[in-house]
Amino acid sequence: MLGKLDNHLRFNELALNLRSTRQSVLASNIANADTPNYKARDIDFNSALQNALNNTAATGTLATTAARHFPTPAPDGSTLADGTPLLYRGIVQGAVDGNTVEMDVERNQFADNGLRYEAGVTFINSQIKGLMTAIQGQ
Repeated sequence: MLGKLDNHLRFNELALNLRSTRQSVLASNIANADTPNYKARDIDFNSALQNALNNTAATGTLATTAARHFPTPAPDGSTLADGTPLLYRGIVQGAVDGNTVEMDVERNQFADNGLRYEAGVTFINSQIKGLMTAIQGQ
């Protein structure tokens, strides 16, 4: 029974987790907008979601055996702790100090990702309401 509920909610759960991770990456880009030689990063949401659904995310991290263990990200910073590949964003307009953060692009992506996150929350809430209606037999 619980396995069926997990499978029913799995897609939106994975999508929300990835949206949250992407929001952190975009916030990091915005926070480092004035850092010399900082390279803007992002994740390819579609391929990361597909990998998460297929459970084929890159491995190579240590297995954690307790809730207080921190997962080990790749030492070169090319992947996040969950195995999601972290990509460099293409340069729109280069800066003299080597920084590739474009605030207009980052703000746009940040707002877009936030809206999609809220849409995901709405979807999962409607799924839960549907399940509650079915359980209560109304």
